Amino acid sequence: MAGAGLLMLLDDIATLLDDVALMTKTAAGKSTAILDDVATQTKVAVQKTAGVLGDDLALNAEQVTGVKANRELPVVWAVAKGSLKNKVILVPAALLISAFAPWLITPLLMIGGAFLCFEGVEKVLSLFHKPKQAHDAIKDSQQAEQMGVAPSSVTAASEKNMDPVVYEKAKVAGAVRTDFILSAEIIAIALGTVASKPLWEQFAVLVAVALAITVFVYGLVAGIVRMDDVGMWLMRKTSAAAQALGRGLIAFTPWLMRGLSIVGTAAMFMVGGSLLVHGIGPIEHWIESTITPMGGVVAMLAPTLVHVVVGAAIGGLVVLAVETWHKLRGH
Repeated sequence: MAGAGLLMLLDDIATLLDDVALMTKTAAGKSTAILDDVATQTKVAVQKTAGVLGDDLALNAEQVTGVKANRELPVVWAVAKGSLKNKVILVPAALLISAFAPWLITPLLMIGGAFLCFEGVEKVLSLFHKPKQAHDAIKDSQQAEQMGVAPSSVTAASEKNMDPVVYEKAKVAGAVRTDFILSAEIIAIALGTVASKPLWEQFAVLVAVALAITVFVYGLVAGIVRMDDVGMWLMRKTSAAAQALGRGLIAFTPWLMRGLSIVGTAAMFMVGGSLLVHGIGPIEHWIESTITPMGGVVAMLAPTLVHVVVGAAIGGLVVLAVETWHKLRGH
């Protein structure tokens, strides 16, 4: 009897192990399917944010132009860390707002859009601002070398009666603020793609998107700002083709940075204007009912033009309001 009892016990244990193995296999299969679903949703979300990613790239590359060469990567890294902190705030905030106050998303994005357009108008106006005093380029370069900042920071800081070091730190802080608004739009778009998914899956997708876009954008920005170094490295090669490519990169880099500066400023109006128009029902309805049905180039370019015009107009009004407020306060 004892032997029979032992065999029954062993049989029960074997059956239990089979059940555990089957359950583990099933769980593993479900986990793989879940991970595949998260990966797919992340891919879709990133694709939908591609347009904003391009603007994000241009804006952030523009923000580090004029920084002293040996500090470009540290500045990019500082902005990248600020971007990650932004997303640590934005991801849970987006989930909470979506769950408890979804009506808040559009007004908050519109406020961010107005701020972007405000900064864009200020940048355009600064192009027409004539310095009260001429600047000695050699003197600015010497002062920049002593203080460890870019010559352009010395020039700009003197025009604003600021310390060059403080000015450059403010420039980094401005880049982080701009990133916050762009990241908020990207997170909002990504959240829209997984709105019907369980909360934990929404969280996983948003975290994946946040990390992916940060690495992508700031990795490319770091590569762009160091293109001249790549050119110098190629020029030291023995190959004539490599040397020619190096010279081409060095000659092309200043033009690229100027172009990114222009595109970055334009992106402020395009992104900011689109956020504003999204919350202005009559304009958005007019675009959808009148312009979109036209198709072709008109349907592709006209909405962007409307966004820029609306963004510039509202940005100008915000600048006027801020200037009026400063004058009333006696600043």
